[in-house]
Amino acid sequence: MTYDLQHKINNDINLKKFLRENSYWYKELNRNELSFKPFVEDMKVKYKLTPGDKINRTIENINMIQSFLDVLK
Repeated sequence: MTYDLQHKINNDINLKKFLRENSYWYKELNRNELSFKPFVEDMKVKYKLTPGDKINRTIENINMIQSFLDVLK
């Protein structure tokens, strides 16, 4: 693994945590640096950081606020 790749991982808390939890990525990243993009995508899917997940969370929050306002009426 190159120093640049190590630096990217060490500067991002989520990437570092994900790598520790899923150690099979060490081997993949050591063998091929082009695996970094799938590594990041896998992390986003498992930690629910994709744009679709963020939209769903926002909708859920809006629905929760709306239900609170309905209760207060």
